[in-house]
Amino acid sequence: MPESYNGVPVPREGGRIAYKNNHIQVPDNPIIPFIEGDGTGRDIWKASVRVFDGAVQKAYNGKRRVAWYEIFAGEKAKAKFNDWLPEESVEAIREFRVAIKGPLTTPVGGGIRSLNVTLRQVLDLYACIRPVKYYKGTPSPVKNPERMNVVIFRENTEDVYAGIEWEQGTAEVAKLINFLNKEMLKGGKKQVRTDSGIGIKPISIFATKRLVRMAIQHALENGLKTVTLVHKGNIQKFTEGAFRKWGYELATEEFRDKVVTERESWILDNKDKNPNISPEENAALVEPGLEYAPPEFGKSVADEVRSVLNSIYATHGHGAWKKKLMINDRIADSIFQQVVTRADEYSVLATPNLNGDYISDACAAQVGGLGIAPGANIGDGYAVFEATHGTAPKYADKDVINPGSVMLSGVMMFRYMGWNEAADLIESGLERTIEQKKVTYDFERLMPGATKVSTSKFADHIIENMSAAVLTTA
Repeated sequence: MPESYNGVPVPREGGRIAYKNNHIQVPDNPIIPFIEGDGTGRDIWKASVRVFDGAVQKAYNGKRRVAWYEIFAGEKAKAKFNDWLPEESVEAIREFRVAIKGPLTTPVGGGIRSLNVTLRQVLDLYACIRPVKYYKGTPSPVKNPERMNVVIFRENTEDVYAGIEWEQGTAEVAKLINFLNKEMLKGGKKQVRTDSGIGIKPISIFATKRLVRMAIQHALENGLKTVTLVHKGNIQKFTEGAFRKWGYELATEEFRDKVVTERESWILDNKDKNPNISPEENAALVEPGLEYAPPEFGKSVADEVRSVLNSIYATHGHGAWKKKLMINDRIADSIFQQVVTRADEYSVLATPNLNGDYISDACAAQVGGLGIAPGANIGDGYAVFEATHGTAPKYADKDVINPGSVMLSGVMMFRYMGWNEAADLIESGLERTIEQKKVTYDFERLMPGATKVSTSKFADHIIENMSAAVLTTA
């Protein structure tokens, strides 16, 4: 292990998190790199780290502690090293495996497209995980925000975020458009306008299946009811439609005894209700209007019914399917309605990159907004936890911003490490503080009778309320 990164000595009192047999192994004194972030990140980090240390101390009575280790990215790195993302910062995350960060500036005018996206890609942090749940007392624009309790698994490395694009008017885009129009689209009605910019949207079997695998494992480990594949496959058939197809394949190939697809559940339920139902009759219930379809389609559905019953009725029939993890799918535009009107029907959403970006913010808006929306970027043996909001530079160093996003990202980090007791204390302390209406300005202006407090004072109240939580549960 190197003695320093970016000229900063590694804490001698800390230990290194290891990775073995697909699981991290955490010592009682892990070294955890942190990036305080740009703009308001400085205030947020100061408040959050006090809450983290307070929770660990109260949970473990000094038997565990975090050895925090600062690394650099963003404006602070640019000022110190003339580099927005020094390679040694990336190497430190590789070495110590778990890191946490505040919001970072996206450089303007070329170079790195996004520091956040770059970190995800160079460390292969292929799953962006966004839990969205309601904390009592939080102001919300919807009537029943408590119905929202979902975890979004967003594929992190492909889709339009792969950054494969060509600017309008360049020789490169002209060459590509010429190839598309004269070779790939030759003889058809479709043509790409010559004044277009072009972006490529790759979605692969490999990346899709490892993302869906992680989502299903999370659902099974936490006793959740559903994993929903979110896609726009009715239009983008060979990319997002393939995401749906490969997601179902992964579920039924690797988790067959533990899952049932929504369509399979219809077939099984029909058989449970009427043991003498024929495959053709079952097919007609699964596909309403089947009598108007071509005969070959009707036969294919009846064959599907036979296949499902022959393969899994013995293990999934007679109501057993109701205890399995349900795998279903929803069109992307539909899910935006459903997370508002029937959010309690969803547990885990697995999505391609762009859909996940949209839906995670839309869900967060219902439970308090990005100010308390946590996030994690996780790969195989590596994880970076992060604030999901921007840097808000006009509020920097004013001690006014809600630190909830980083604090709850810390909750995710501690749960990833297996330190659930510390995570529970932070959540209970945060919720109790919000219920007491001692909140930062973003919540205070929406909560009649609330007391506006600073970022640092908000942290003080959370720490005090963690003590109350310990006394209550003792």
